[in-house]
Amino acid sequence: MQSGRLDSVQPRNGDWGPAYVIQGPTSDIGLLTLRPGDSMTNHIHHHCDESFIVTEGEATLWVSCSAEYQLRVGDVYRCPPSEMHYFINNSDQLFKMVFIKSPASPGDTINLPWQPGEPAPEVPAPLSANN
Repeated sequence: MQSGRLDSVQPRNGDWGPAYVIQGPTSDIGLLTLRPGDSMTNHIHHHCDESFIVTEGEATLWVSCSAEYQLRVGDVYRCPPSEMHYFINNSDQLFKMVFIKSPASPGDTINLPWQPGEPAPEVPAPLSANN
């Protein structure tokens, strides 16, 4: 049994960013906090899917640099492996969501910097066991 509390983790960037609550062996569970104007870098995971459960505020989720979704409290979304996703808080309120990566895949986050209005970055192929 593993357990944790959403209010007991420190975001990566002080008062905003991701924070892991539970890590491994089969999944990683964390909390993403975005202040007004903050964004989470566009990225992919080749080996895990990532699910999102909005617990506070509103934000925009961009998927594959083309589909735009407005996230609100209670919304649940999932991105399969290799689907780019980017979050931005354009509201004037704090945004929080739980994220779940399954299976746990340390080192599987590939940042692909992008902003709305720019061309989509090329997605690199996953590394094989022989690389």
